[in-house]
Amino acid sequence: MTNVPADLFYTADHEWVRQPEGSVARVGVTEFATLALGDVTFLDLPSVGDGVEAGSQCGEIESTKSVSPLYAPVSGTVSAVNDAVLDVPELVNQDPFGQGWLFEVNPTTHGGLLDAEAYAALIAIEDHPG
Repeated sequence: MTNVPADLFYTADHEWVRQPEGSVARVGVTEFATLALGDVTFLDLPSVGDGVEAGSQCGEIESTKSVSPLYAPVSGTVSAVNDAVLDVPELVNQDPFGQGWLFEVNPTTHGGLLDAEAYAALIAIEDHPG
């Protein structure tokens, strides 16, 4: 069973966000995404000061299987980037909800985010289509 922390919000593209409304929103990718991606080998993240728009591509995640787009779950200005994951991309696989966070945004708006229950239902459907 994939871990879906109840205190986070999610996108249908498998990003998570903590505190989507407030002073700082921390962003990462879900455990479900890391399992689908395989071993993360490189990250292209937005830079501090960049503007991001909810639902728009803001970077890429490269893994042993593919290169996948990274979408912003909220709109706003990037206020921090996790340098640790740029140096050690495997942190995204090892601890996607902790040390493997990607960047922080000073949010202005957020898109159609899912709560943990709705996200868990979404990935259950993706795990067992039909």
